[in-house]
Amino acid sequence: MYDVTIIGAGVAGIFLAHELMAQGQTVLLIDAGKSLEQRTTKEAYLGFGGLGKSEGKYNYSAGFGGELAEKLGTETMLRLMQQVDDILCRYGANEVDTYSTSNPELAARARAVGLDTIETTVRHLGTGLSERVLQRFEAALQKQVTFRYETLIERIEKQSDGFQLTTARETFLSQRVVFATGRSGTDWMQTQLRMLGLTQDKTRLDLGIRIELEETAFRTLLQDTFETKLAYPSTAGTAVTYCMNPKGRIIRKHQEGLVMPDGQNFREQASGTTNLNFTLFLPRYFATLAEANQFAASVIGRINQGTDRIVVQRLGDLRAACPTSSTDLAENKIRPTLEATAGHLMEEVPETDITVLLEFLNRLELLLETPLSPDTLLYGMDGKFYAPVLSTSRVFETDINGLYAIGDCSGVTHSLSQAAASGLYLGQHLTQKTAVLRE
Repeated sequence: MYDVTIIGAGVAGIFLAHELMAQGQTVLLIDAGKSLEQRTTKEAYLGFGGLGKSEGKYNYSAGFGGELAEKLGTETMLRLMQQVDDILCRYGANEVDTYSTSNPELAARARAVGLDTIETTVRHLGTGLSERVLQRFEAALQKQVTFRYETLIERIEKQSDGFQLTTARETFLSQRVVFATGRSGTDWMQTQLRMLGLTQDKTRLDLGIRIELEETAFRTLLQDTFETKLAYPSTAGTAVTYCMNPKGRIIRKHQEGLVMPDGQNFREQASGTTNLNFTLFLPRYFATLAEANQFAASVIGRINQGTDRIVVQRLGDLRAACPTSSTDLAENKIRPTLEATAGHLMEEVPETDITVLLEFLNRLELLLETPLSPDTLLYGMDGKFYAPVLSTSRVFETDINGLYAIGDCSGVTHSLSQAAASGLYLGQHLTQKTAVLRE
């Protein structure tokens, strides 16, 4: 019998396994995906490292990325994030330095025009370094942790002394079981929760427009840092900038059967660009996961038209309420870094999102103290997907004794750093609990 079985080898699961391994516990780590070496570019979320294999962007902040601070307290969360960073650096993450978005003068200027700044310390690994760090991480775990890749658990049954987990080929016994499946394992997890008699709560969905503009326009804001994070408290909800990429590119992101514009760090290419891009996300909440997915499909799926279609429009045309033509795009001063279809966002994006976008850009111009170029490009439509909230205790235990849920599948965390921190926190708790049981 294992001390702990972890279902999901994403960031939350591997940091939990790392903590338990360090304390000598017997750990089984099961994932439906493949080992890091065998993962392909199409497997963005399954397999060792999960989403951490992509940009590897760790934001150490209580200001966004989930509700972990509300669950554990800000001081505890920040202490855990420091431990997360220490572990990452142990495996080579310190090849890149951290940077801070803190700027008191900018914060005061932003408040004066109706915007807020979000302070964070960032360690942005980029895809290449992230993979190297995860390779070392996986090698360390393999010394003591039992892995089962490409394995799907068919049933979890509560027993008097723990749990029985059944797959197509094997049966495992474990004192405790931890869900760490991330957003990608939501459907499987919902099925298991129903069989266990547990239900989930509301679901969040963020939709946003990706903005591409001249990098020089932001230089006054980025003199002392790589990026800044801005929030606009609109009447429709607080819109937040995300994944700012100075000198970066826009690429296609495939998720949930949809195709969306995403940012790519300039370090991922041989050379940078003269552009800067970021997404302005607006959150929505739905009673069920099905409703959230249906809404996303009705917006982004409609834009895709069954292909990888993404629509792009000039800011000047959006403000004039007229479509952008392919000729307009070919003559545009700001060159698009993503091949997209020229069109009219007002015909393809919810009116609320257009209104919030234009209100934000008006305030951004006040902050920059200069108008944005009418050649600024707007891509529709990006999305961030979240798992439904599952009721858990302060130590992430569900209503079933010995069954836990951490990371994004709990609905509590929405970022790599918070997911990793939740894994460390549970690992420290389970280590203490096991020590007491063995006395």
